[in-house]
Amino acid sequence: MIYVFLLITLFSFIFAFRKKKPLFLSVPFASIFVYLLVQVVMVPLPFWDTVKFIFSLR
Repeated sequence: MIYVFLLITLFSFIFAFRKKKPLFLSVPFASIFVYLLVQVVMVPLPFWDTVKFIFSLR
């Protein structure tokens, strides 16, 4: 999975510098956020209970 994120980061850097649009640099952060959200949704508990559990960990 780390290789997928590295490829996404590499391509976003290439597109950002080639197209001269810094918005492409936010793509790796968005992909990690989406991955995290998918992993939370896959937990068999209700969504808000899972979120509360994650933030109550110390």
